[in-house]
Amino acid sequence: MKQPIFCSVLALSVLLNFQTSFLVAQETPVESVDKTESKKDKKKDKDNVDKIEKTDKHTEIVKYRRGSLHTMIIEDAKLPKIDVILTTFYDAEFPDKYNNHTVGEKSFNLAQYANSSSESAEKEKDLSPIINNYLEKNNIANKIVAKWFNRSEEGAFDMNLIGDRGSYDASAQDAAKALSTERGTSMLADAGEELIPNTFVVVNYSKFVSNEVAAKAAYDVSVELAKNISIEELRKIAIEKASKVYEKARQGYSVWTTAYLYQLEWTDSMSAVFYQDLWMDASTIDPAKKEAFDTTTLFKLKLLGFQKASSLISGLGENAKEGSDMIIKNATLKSIDAVYAKLQRKFEPFRTKTPLVSVNPIGAKIGLKEGLEAGDKFEVLEQSFDAEGRVTYKRKGVVKVEKGKIWNNMFNAGETPVDEQGNPIEIDTTIEFTHFKGGKGYYPGMLLRQID
Repeated sequence: MKQPIFCSVLALSVLLNFQTSFLVAQETPVESVDKTESKKDKKKDKDNVDKIEKTDKHTEIVKYRRGSLHTMIIEDAKLPKIDVILTTFYDAEFPDKYNNHTVGEKSFNLAQYANSSSESAEKEKDLSPIINNYLEKNNIANKIVAKWFNRSEEGAFDMNLIGDRGSYDASAQDAAKALSTERGTSMLADAGEELIPNTFVVVNYSKFVSNEVAAKAAYDVSVELAKNISIEELRKIAIEKASKVYEKARQGYSVWTTAYLYQLEWTDSMSAVFYQDLWMDASTIDPAKKEAFDTTTLFKLKLLGFQKASSLISGLGENAKEGSDMIIKNATLKSIDAVYAKLQRKFEPFRTKTPLVSVNPIGAKIGLKEGLEAGDKFEVLEQSFDAEGRVTYKRKGVVKVEKGKIWNNMFNAGETPVDEQGNPIEIDTTIEFTHFKGGKGYYPGMLLRQID
């Protein structure tokens, strides 16, 4: 007689655990890190490479190389609260570990780019054919390259943005070293081209499902199970329990976000064609070259894969002051943060670097928002310029996330933190950054990069 009670409670309790992670993604090659180094090589590096100057608490943290990112969301008229969905995405803070490389519109309509072949893909929950269609028809890869080279209305290019982002990666010491070389000040701008291949597009599709339908179905099953209980008192308890769980679970939304990750293809051969056939500056305007760039199919975005993540807000607690729009907003932001963290874990090219802000304890400004868990491993990198003026990274050690010392950065300043039921919660404000353990000899400004 205990089994029906257990089944009825279990059937509804599962509604409170919708947060399921899907590991559906394509594999990508991961470049190995050389862990060995001969004494001769070390001496050579010491002679030819100037370390970035050590910083302290009174000095700005070393600026570092970032990937560049354009983000989009797919509009789907079938989704409820589409206006809230889009507004939330548009108003969300841009991921601060990337350069903002937005090129034009931030969303597109699903139906406008679907065709017969992509309709079947949609049924299989793979929207990449539709996204590919949009990216190609709107020349997004061309627009990304045009932004990198600050293209004017007349079609002229310059190196200003590349120079700015290249200089962003250099400390004053390295800038002086670059200026002293034969290539002079242009070296930093030239080195900036190494940033171009690390340009990404993330296209999000967020699906919102009211919990009411699933909760009601589970409630009906639970009640039917409870009816089989012969003892009236126990049957009554089981039904009351099912009703309470149902009332809690039916409120709010489950939010599922799928994020498709694309990377700009930029090779030496493509670079050569660009400079030889398409490049012109303000002093050499050529209408033929302008048209050639407008119509070229040289530039491509390749799909690295996709990841899925979900977020559940099960209801409005007694103390909750937020309405359904805020529930949708919070769930959307949580699911987007979660799926970005999964993309970074899965695809090594998309992983970010984060500077150390403290060495005692070892700490960095990443946390729960990035999906950190106790025991996660990070390599510690020292950033340098080699004799050719190119940025290099040398591994100096490996650290792990310390249990109980993960920074809660899930909420922005001024926001009222709430749990999944909408109730206000308190967060530990004494932890201002995530703590790591392992190794020694580090200094602020060294970079962390997650490893498997």
